[in-house]
Amino acid sequence: MEAAKSQLYRNFASKHWIDFSLSNKLKLSMNILVLGGTRFFGIHTVNELLKSGHKVTIATRGNSSDSYGEKVNRLVLERTNAESLKNALSGRHFDVVIDKIAYSSNDIRKLLDVLDCDKYIYMSSTAVYDKKHFDTKESEFDPLSKELIWCDRPDFSYNEVKRQAECALWQKYSDQNFIAVRYPYVIGKDDYTNRLQFYVEHVIHSIPMNIDNLDRQMSFIRSDEAGSFMAFLVNKDFKGAINGASNGTITIRQIINYIESKTGSKAIISSEGENAPYNGEVEHSINTEKALKLGFNFSNLSEWIYELVDYFIKK
Repeated sequence: MEAAKSQLYRNFASKHWIDFSLSNKLKLSMNILVLGGTRFFGIHTVNELLKSGHKVTIATRGNSSDSYGEKVNRLVLERTNAESLKNALSGRHFDVVIDKIAYSSNDIRKLLDVLDCDKYIYMSSTAVYDKKHFDTKESEFDPLSKELIWCDRPDFSYNEVKRQAECALWQKYSDQNFIAVRYPYVIGKDDYTNRLQFYVEHVIHSIPMNIDNLDRQMSFIRSDEAGSFMAFLVNKDFKGAINGASNGTITIRQIINYIESKTGSKAIISSEGENAPYNGEVEHSINTEKALKLGFNFSNLSEWIYELVDYFIKK
């Protein structure tokens, strides 16, 4: 009798655990729109979302192909055109929207005026910080304390238009559940900007470089982690600004010394040379304690940066 009761209990518990697990799986599977999902670390974001079982739609202008096949849905739109956004998004609801390609306050306004979603994740930048330094925290830029100016990307510097985009979020769309993700320079094998590759090629081919910050410690983030962190945030109970960056810093001199040691070539540093991509960057590191508290631990920069340099040396 007791054995039969025990078996009945196990059957009941097993059934309801399966039901509970399926319910949770369904709840965790969300309808997500990604703007900027066909390039650079946006591809990593989409792949992570698909691996987690989410239904993903990518917004595209329809000018380039992607490798997702039938795994994603597609919306054809022009991100900077208000009418195009309205036509494409009207009547649609998304659980989460990840926006990698908004730059300015007008970009935010054009989208959020027509968007229906439960959470909006905006890719911002650590460029919003006026004076970066070691251990730069999110609180060091307050979008509520700055005058909002409706602007487009060409109107101001990259740093300023990114600040204005955040000002729009905080001041005009505060009722929206949003996250502003602040990254430093994103680098990886798939980096279309070729900024790190610049130093490798100039050292190998003895091309003079003008570098104004050889010994300033700087932060970076690897492209796959940048994409993964965006995907990680979709179901996290968080609102506001959050930093993302690899742990640790590096100087341009350390990178160049490594290239020289691996290739036998000698860097030519000259004020008459080509201006280097990271010129003007101040010494800093980025605090990621908020991300860690949410459960995301970024990799150590020292564990992958030289492997990436090796890749560009061999390329």
